[in-house]
Amino acid sequence: MPKPKLSVAIITKNEEDRLPKTLEAIKDLADEIVVVDSGSTDRTVEIAKAYGAKVFVEDWKGFGPQKQSAFEKTTGRWVLFLDADEVPNRELKEEIKRVLENPKAEGYLIKRRAVYLGKKLRFVWAKEWLLRLVNRDANPRWVGRIHERLLLEGKTEKIKRGELLHYTYRNLSEHLEKVFKYAKMGALEGFERKKKSSTLKVITAPVYTFFKYYFLKLALLEGYRGFLIAAIAGIHSFVKYSLLKELWERAKSSAE
Repeated sequence: MPKPKLSVAIITKNEEDRLPKTLEAIKDLADEIVVVDSGSTDRTVEIAKAYGAKVFVEDWKGFGPQKQSAFEKTTGRWVLFLDADEVPNRELKEEIKRVLENPKAEGYLIKRRAVYLGKKLRFVWAKEWLLRLVNRDANPRWVGRIHERLLLEGKTEKIKRGELLHYTYRNLSEHLEKVFKYAKMGALEGFERKKKSSTLKVITAPVYTFFKYYFLKLALLEGYRGFLIAAIAGIHSFVKYSLLKELWERAKSSAE
């Protein structure tokens, strides 16, 4: 049996409503689909298997380690990493096929555009370039438990045509819930890395974050959705540095 040319690696948890759209989009692109699930209680695993995916259920280890685990289970020469809420459009799929016919780099960056509360964004979150398509011989590896990054050894290029549509949050409630979850994780990671916080940081960081998103990243041009994105980013910053400050105060009290 010939070795797969392109494997698609996806991590999931409770994605029964979004995963079908992703799998439907890649079924004519992928030679192999690998899904690493972290204990879904809905039909995610059943849906993945129905599309022919190789499914593995593992405890959650953090974003980087979980994606690394998915990579290690692929067998294709090339691996495309997707999240369960990401859908490549037709133009991007055609470009990926073309690139793999005569690759000139070991890794390729893909343009991702966010869809937030039902609307495709034009500015903020709109044009991220992410390394997602890699040659497994280039030693690709994921690092970071929260803000994960994909590294490799070799040349990278951009796939300039097509987009990866990112369906960010199902609703505003989910956005807020995840902000508090990620802020807590960020505080714990910062504490482990000996990163400090202070009252000044708790006050100034949220203000700067809002300014950065609303003005520098042009969220103001996205209307109400842009204001929400900037405001919630500020809330995330406030919660993260407040929790980090609390962790250091607790550590100091314990030491005394």
